[in-house]
Amino acid sequence: MRGSSAVGRIAALAALGAAAVVVALLLLRGGNDYTVTAEFENASQLVKGSQVVVGGVAVGTVQSIELGSHGQALVTFSVSGDYAPLHRGTTATIRSYSLSGIANRQVQLTLPPSGQGGAEIPDGGTLSPSETVSEVDLDQVFNTLNPKTIRDFKHVIEGFSISYDRVGPEANKGFRYLNPFLSTSRRVFDELTLDTPALERLLVDTSHLSGALAERAPDLSALVHNADLTFGALGRQRAALASSIAKLPDFMRQSNTTFVNLRATLDDLDPLVNASKPVADRLGPFFRAFRRTAHGSVPTLQDLDRILRKPGPGNDLVELTRAAVPLERAGVGSGSVDCGQNPSTDYAAAADGDFSQGALPESRCALENGLPALAFFRAYQPELTGWFNDFGTSGVVDANGGIGRIGTTVNTFSASTPGFPDILGPPADLTSNPLLDTGNTRRCPGANERPAPDGSNPFTDGGTLNCDPSEIPPGP
Repeated sequence: MRGSSAVGRIAALAALGAAAVVVALLLLRGGNDYTVTAEFENASQLVKGSQVVVGGVAVGTVQSIELGSHGQALVTFSVSGDYAPLHRGTTATIRSYSLSGIANRQVQLTLPPSGQGGAEIPDGGTLSPSETVSEVDLDQVFNTLNPKTIRDFKHVIEGFSISYDRVGPEANKGFRYLNPFLSTSRRVFDELTLDTPALERLLVDTSHLSGALAERAPDLSALVHNADLTFGALGRQRAALASSIAKLPDFMRQSNTTFVNLRATLDDLDPLVNASKPVADRLGPFFRAFRRTAHGSVPTLQDLDRILRKPGPGNDLVELTRAAVPLERAGVGSGSVDCGQNPSTDYAAAADGDFSQGALPESRCALENGLPALAFFRAYQPELTGWFNDFGTSGVVDANGGIGRIGTTVNTFSASTPGFPDILGPPADLTSNPLLDTGNTRRCPGANERPAPDGSNPFTDGGTLNCDPSEIPPGP
């Protein structure tokens, strides 16, 4: 048993040693990674261990950086088995993967489309300078500038610092919308470059436009001056402008919803547009005639404008409409009408000048309150007509001609002059005289006529008239 245990331990130690040797050989040989050497114009701050990426995914690392015989940088990097071997047409570019830091560089591989690449690059092969792009550092750009330009550029940076002084939070809010603006601008320029002839025509037309603007330099200067005044006025309204800009996102969201709904509406309008196309050709003569009509209506519209509104008091339609408001109030009044039950009370109120109900309601009350009097006098219309006709319709006709019954009314009051005889006073035996009587104050219509055979006079309207049918002249 002890012998077998010793043999097992020896075998385990031997296996462990063999595994360690294999790992050491792999580490010393660097593994079986596929490597390529790229010739760059300069290493652009690459260091050993920098990443090699394809589409943002790390696929290898920089193994070594050496100086070539012609002063170029020989960068040897590995590529994992999923992307190895590379094909001709592959481009290696040194790029920065952050905005800050030193030596924050990586090698970005741009692979050719599937099936369009060239021959395979063998392990240990080389990418020529035409297949590599070095990073352009900012100091290289500055080295191309002369001292005066650099000083001016410093002034520009200082101006930016002054312009953002104490408005940093507001500027940060504005920068939030910079990325969408740039992305949409990129799509716009992509669309512009799709049609190169159209873009060329646009540039040519723009040059012609620039020439036309140069010919109108004074007008353009005035435009710029007026624009400066406009923006100055806007600058003085910063609070209102900031409030408007703050409301702009909600407005744009609502507008987006409206435009989305409008898209369906435009689809629904397609049949209408298609049906209107045959009619559109016939609208040409109509609009030509309408243009002449519109031109001829200009004087009429100008006169109408002067009628509607004209400088000065009391001389246009607007002021006439305003003057109609007090007239309406005097005519209509408060809107509530109360004619009352006693006509004499209503007349007394009108006589006192209390026309709070308005002229029209007061007229209505006057007519309503006068209806009983008119109804009473209506029954006496035959007498009134006969009076106007010189008594021609009164009485009857006999062998001697027309005769009529005449009732004379005298004042029963005597004259108050001292010493004047009481000739108007009734005699003491007035009641004994069959031709005279008194107290006839409520005669009915037709009471002066002889009684008709049908009994139609005196007229009492079925007993509704306030009269006494027994008050008739004495005699036959």
